[in-house]
Parts: sequence; structure tokens; C-alpha cells
Amino acid sequence: MLKTNLATYNNHPFHPGGNAIKRLLWFYTNAVLFKTSIIPSSAFKVFLLRMFGARIGKNVTIKPCVNIKYPWFLQIGDESWIGENVWIDSLVMISIGANVCLSQGAVLLTGSHNYKKTSFNLITKEVILEDGVWIGAGAIVNLGIVAASHSVLTSGSVATKNLQAYSVYQGNPAIKIRDREIDL
Repeated sequence: MLKTNLATYNNHPFHPGGNAIKRLLWFYTNAVLFKTSIIPSSAFKVFLLRMFGARIGKNVTIKPCVNIKYPWFLQIGDESWIGENVWIDSLVMISIGANVCLSQGAVLLTGSHNYKKTSFNLITKEVILEDGVWIGAGAIVNLGIVAASHSVLTSGSVATKNLQAYSVYQGNPAIKIRDREIDL
């Protein structure tokens, strides 16, 4: 029986983008200013993300202790909120629409590994959160997921399949439990 051999690990064709200096500068900027609560200002964080290539809309709120892998693979629409301790693992593009809420401790994953290969190769797929999506506290959105307009992933749930528009999902793996109705 074959066994995993991490000495043969292969992350081809993945490339983190930017040059080595840009990645190093972002590593320290992320560690000092994003993953801590030293700088609570959303405006300053948005400015830094834009400087590193992220496309950020108007009036975006970014709370303390957010971890972002590569901002040049990040797009956030107007009026969206990124809560405390959110982990945005942007190995490839993550598109977050307008009026999206990522609650505390939510995780967006774009990478995993091919457990069927002895080399445990890297697999990457984009994540798309359309307008009005709410990802609850501690919820996980796996690679390749599209959360359609105004869908909800409840606290602690794990999205392993696409979320339908105006639907509420719960559990691990998350399943649709009801329609989302929005009152005026």
C-alpha cells in the first residue's frame, strides 16, 4: 500500500503572485497591522490593502486581528464588513460582493491538498461571495464555493457545496434549512 510522502510535495502550477520582495513586505505588514489589534482603523487597513493590489469598495469595515494571505487576490465590494479573527486564505482570487458580512472567526479557504496523491499536491480554487451574503461566526467556506446572493452560512457551519441565493445553510456539511426572507 502506498503512503503519503511529503518529500515529493508539488504545488505546481500555483504561484503566489507578486515578487519575493512584495510578498515579504506583505508578510510583515499583515503580521504587524492586520493580525493584531494595534491599528483598529478600517480606513488605514483599506489603504494598505489597496497599496498591495486588493480591490476594495467604499465604506468597507475591517476589524482587528484579520489574517489575509495575499491581498492581490482579494476583491471586496462596497459596505462589506470583515469581523475580528477572520482568516482570508487568498492563495487565488476571493471575490466578496457588496454588503457582505464575515462574522468573527469566519474562514475562507482557497487551498487544500490532493490526498489521493502520494505527493499531497496543492489544489486551489476561487471563492465567490455574492452581494448580501452573511458568513456566521466560526463558519468555514471551502475552496471553489460560490455563495449566491444573500445566502447565509450559520455560525460554525462548513460550506462544502455552493449555497443557493436567499437560502440559509447550517451544519457540517452545511445543508439548506430554509429560505432567507428579508423584512423591510
